[in-house]
Amino acid sequence: MKTTIIAGARPNFIKVAPVIHAIKKAQQNGEKIAYRLVHTGQHYDPKMSDTFFIELNIPQPDINLECGGGTQAEQTAAIMIAFEKELVANPADLVIVVGDVTSTMACSIVAKKLNTKVAHIEAGIRSFDLSMPEEINRMVTDSITDYFFTTTKWAGGNLLKAGVEQTRIFFTGNVMIDTLMANQHKFREPAIWAKLKLEKKQFVVLTLHRPANVDEPGKLKEIIETILNNVNGLPVIFPIHPRTAKIFTDLGIEAENMHLVDPMGYLEFNFLVSNSKAVITDSGGITEEATVFGIPCLTLRDNTERPETCEIGTNELVGAQPVKIKMALEKLFNGNWKKGTIPALWDGNTAERIVERILSFNG
Repeated sequence: MKTTIIAGARPNFIKVAPVIHAIKKAQQNGEKIAYRLVHTGQHYDPKMSDTFFIELNIPQPDINLECGGGTQAEQTAAIMIAFEKELVANPADLVIVVGDVTSTMACSIVAKKLNTKVAHIEAGIRSFDLSMPEEINRMVTDSITDYFFTTTKWAGGNLLKAGVEQTRIFFTGNVMIDTLMANQHKFREPAIWAKLKLEKKQFVVLTLHRPANVDEPGKLKEIIETILNNVNGLPVIFPIHPRTAKIFTDLGIEAENMHLVDPMGYLEFNFLVSNSKAVITDSGGITEEATVFGIPCLTLRDNTERPETCEIGTNELVGAQPVKIKMALEKLFNGNWKKGTIPALWDGNTAERIVERILSFNG
């Protein structure tokens, strides 16, 4: 079986790594399966992509489509045009897409129009918030996918409600956790650890990138100041997204416990998260990692496509209103944060289950 694996943005690299490793293991066991890794170039900053290939031991892509930059529509169009040429030149039996970024949707559409089957890893997750570009990407991708690999039974339920046949839905677990468990022994201190003489559980990690939180300077300033005023003076480590950095510099926020750092590699960032007092974020994937680490996670959103991190894990939806952020931080520092557990099949073996299932399609 010939497969083409799509990666375009930071979360994708984390998710495709264990799949590639599982395919290589299957090859060593005599299975007839090949892969071609296509990097769409959606994230073109080396700090946001290249380091992941090195840290996670992923082979260099067979091709980089170099489709970074532009508006949502421009980037979607560029990826579709470039990937169509790629897939025509290198036909596959199955195109494997992961997650919910622009590359996921664009390459799925191209594959289906070329009569190539599509497998979606992390299918079925929903925020039910159509203001999020990722939600559009998920819905479009799942509407044309052939094989659905889900992280939870809840995600599978969303697909069933949308009319997907049960026989095409496979509850295999979470590939992000495969990568987390496989690399945990390699986590390393970032430079900021020694520079600030950080101590375990004595600092907070902050990540913000969603337009709803960072595009309006006044709102972003309000969020940041609320956090700084309610963390009991603990250092706040903010690996700042390039997009957010442009806005943040104009806010004029000065606080001794606010520390901006460049985007980190996977191993350094997760060292910080796993040793932190708590994580404050508007990301989705980080809520999963925090849940596995047992680290309190405050999500500055009103909805989540990963409800298991709230129902089972250590995550809580806080929203972005200052009063709610303040209340959540008071709860944290009063020692009243919930103790979470790890969802089913988040055990480090998801990719092997996926590849085993893909091999059965060939039979």
